[in-house]
Amino acid sequence: MLPHLQNNARALRINQTEAEKFVWNRLRRKRLGYKFIRQHILLNQYIVDFICLEKRLIIEIDGGQHCESASDPKRDNLLIANGYKILRFWNNEVFENWIGCEQVIISELEK
Repeated sequence: MLPHLQNNARALRINQTEAEKFVWNRLRRKRLGYKFIRQHILLNQYIVDFICLEKRLIIEIDGGQHCESASDPKRDNLLIANGYKILRFWNNEVFENWIGCEQVIISELEK
């Protein structure tokens, strides 16, 4: 694993956004019945916000910077091609409708 990616992942864990903190407090300790990891490195090139390795489910929490991101679709396609499922939620969606977000996550975990 590349040292700079490990350092970046560590920094992202330390400097989580408020939305990421909110979600992590609801995913950690198997609160939804499955173990999630935060800021995990995949394919030796990408850091994902949250992942359930058992279900190969990635959860991304996005702010406005992702609105017109050209790299996100490329990254997503590569991860999907490697057998991962990706759920993306906007920051405001997490705060305004966590129950709806949680239902989508649970539904995917139960597949």
